[in-house]
Amino acid sequence: MATVTVEVHGRPYAVGCADGQEARVRDLAAQFNERVQGVADQVGQVGDVRLFLMAALMLADELQEAKRQAAVQNSGRAKAAAAAVTPAPASEGVAEALNAVAARIEKITQTI
Repeated sequence: MATVTVEVHGRPYAVGCADGQEARVRDLAAQFNERVQGVADQVGQVGDVRLFLMAALMLADELQEAKRQAAVQNSGRAKAAAAAVTPAPASEGVAEALNAVAARIEKITQTI
C-alpha cells in the first residue's frame, strides 16, 4: 500500500491508497480542494471540518443527481428503443441536472 500526501485547504494529509493509484488520489484531492475553496469563498471561514462536510455533501448531492439522471436516461433509452423513438439530446438533460444541483447547493448554503 502506498501513501500519498495531499493538500486540502492549505493543510497536508497523508492518505493510503493502492500501489499505482497515487496520481488518481492526488487528482481527486485537487478536485476536492477546489470544492472546499469554493465553499470557503461562499460562506467564509467556518472551520475545516464544516467546510469539508459541506463540500462532501455537495459532491454527494451531485453524485446522487448524476445517478438519478443516468437511471432516467437508461429508462428513457429502453422506452425509446421499444417505441423506436429518438431520445432527446443529452445536453438538455445535463443542463436541467446542473440547474437542479445549483438550486440545491444554493439552498444548502442558505441554511448554514
